[in-house]
Amino acid sequence: MRLNTAQQEAVEFVTGPCLVLAGAGSGKTRVITNKIAHLIHSCGYQARHIAAVTFTNKAAREMKERVAQTLGRKEARGLMISTFHTLGLDIIKREYNALGMKANFSLFDDTDQLALLRELTDEWLEQDKELLQQLISTISNWKNDLTPPPLAAARAQGERERQFAHCYALYDAHLKACNVLDFDDLIMLPTLLLQRNEAARERWQGRIRYLLVDEYQDTNTSQYMLVKLLAGARARFTVVGDDDQSIYSWRGARPQNLVQLSQDFPALRVIKLEQNYRSSGRILKAANILIANNPHVFEKRLFSELGYGAELKVLMANHEEHEAERVTGELIAHHFINKTQYKDYAILYRGNHQSRVFEKLLMQNRIPYRISGGTSFFSRPEIKDLLAYLRILTNPDDDSAFLRIVNTPRREIGPATLQKLGEWATQRNKSLFAASFDLGLSQTLTGRGLDALQRFTAWLGDIAHQAEREPVAAVRDMIRGIDYESWLYETSTSPKAAEMRMKNVNLLFSWMSEMLEGSELDEPMTLTQVVTRFTLRDMMERGESDEDADQVQLMTLHASKGLEFPYVYLVGMEEGLLPHQSSIDEDNIDEERRLAYVGITRAQKELTFTLCKERRQYGELVRPEPSRFLLELPQDDVQWEQERKVITAQERMEKGQANVANIRAMLARSRGG
Repeated sequence: MRLNTAQQEAVEFVTGPCLVLAGAGSGKTRVITNKIAHLIHSCGYQARHIAAVTFTNKAAREMKERVAQTLGRKEARGLMISTFHTLGLDIIKREYNALGMKANFSLFDDTDQLALLRELTDEWLEQDKELLQQLISTISNWKNDLTPPPLAAARAQGERERQFAHCYALYDAHLKACNVLDFDDLIMLPTLLLQRNEAARERWQGRIRYLLVDEYQDTNTSQYMLVKLLAGARARFTVVGDDDQSIYSWRGARPQNLVQLSQDFPALRVIKLEQNYRSSGRILKAANILIANNPHVFEKRLFSELGYGAELKVLMANHEEHEAERVTGELIAHHFINKTQYKDYAILYRGNHQSRVFEKLLMQNRIPYRISGGTSFFSRPEIKDLLAYLRILTNPDDDSAFLRIVNTPRREIGPATLQKLGEWATQRNKSLFAASFDLGLSQTLTGRGLDALQRFTAWLGDIAHQAEREPVAAVRDMIRGIDYESWLYETSTSPKAAEMRMKNVNLLFSWMSEMLEGSELDEPMTLTQVVTRFTLRDMMERGESDEDADQVQLMTLHASKGLEFPYVYLVGMEEGLLPHQSSIDEDNIDEERRLAYVGITRAQKELTFTLCKERRQYGELVRPEPSRFLLELPQDDVQWEQERKVITAQERMEKGQANVANIRAMLARSRGG
């Protein structure tokens, strides 16, 4: 398929900073892969001097495969295609000296982080779950805004914020002492390094001579700074994004980074991709009219040459059980009449709690389905156990991994033993593992606890030595040595559950073996690299290898971004659900409208909305109003079942005038502010 004029312009413009505003379904991945090929074939760039950055491992993997098809594996060798966090990790690995770190650092995941903060803040937060979650997101926001602990303390206002800043300082000191990084450090540390260290900045600008960034509207402050520092004065970069699909402000994403770009790079070339290759004309018209209610800096209107398509439908249900019955009934009939596949259907909702009743009905009707964004492979306890063992093999100083495995399976090493070991390790400024070999430890620890501990760490030391020579065999011996399978049968709810959990362990082991041995796509890795990759959740979506199975897809609107389905059911179109009540209360309707826009633009052929007359919320029965977003759609293209809401021309005109007045007021405020 040939590129259209706008796509061609986006591919060929390489002499300065470029922003590609890519509407939903407008072929942005094709632009990125073609641009990489153009840089190598026509502009004299070497693959190793080009970096493409995106947000999810899945997107990075897809891009890698597309580029390999376009260029061929040989020409693509050396090309950096990764997530922001993997790029950050790469910089840290090469610059650990300049960052004042040891080479063998470990990565903390969110469970490790929660466990450590619970321990460190016990006397202030008293293990209050909500306060701990607040603290975690506050620390994350500080790191994303490049605010180190002393600065956070200086800016803190009010008692709670000062307390949080104090906890942040303790947490930071602990991470540094243990040579551990958390997820947000992977962006903050490289950004601060490139800001402060000219030699490092020049090194990386020399290495990355052309930078491409996908899903640019999802960048936060630190990611934008990292892009700016890598691009430097030469400003050879292309960012691709869509301000109408920015739905992650709660994660720190700043759609205003699109505007910031034109201020920081006045020579910025803006290219709009407005032809949509996914949806019918009617679906796009509805999406355009809906999103026009948001204020815009960049105007764009999607169009399609795929025909006008079927009317959009609105189904009314009495309550959520009835809603699920109606959707399931419609889906079965549609599937039967049109001889479609189940994977052609998606049921999208605003919150995870909405999925349960749909699951129940699909299951009762024996319709295969798959939930995206449910429990991930890497958050299963057996996988976390095995990863903790692997982390200790590659970094014996990783105390959090040591604490997870020291008594899993049980080996009579109780809390009292561990507390004494911890006190000894702190006095000697050693890790728990290293401290267990000290002769002096027997002054504070005696008897069975000490015996069990030293037997365990000596065995682990032997495995670690073996792992240096033959990692696959060492890990196999380790899993057998701890008799993990028996432990699973002892502790699981049923033999079937134990069997499933052991299957997961074997799957992780086979992934690890493949990565250590390498494949035609990837070079062999060391055990340390494999463990770091796992901890970064780089394989998160590989747990979803049944992607091609014939199943109805259930997912949140957030999880649906970037995907497309012939037939979409957008359920729960009610005030309080979409837009969500918290957004109504905080007057943040724009982002909810973008979320509805993302949902609508997932549909290729047919789109059905549903809403309930009554719904249980927190045990109470509520009678919700239809979502304002339904009323903002072009009513001539929407078929309301039964009680169709008739809107007179006068009402429509008044509503339109009110919207225009609102937008003007917003623009005036943003200019004034």
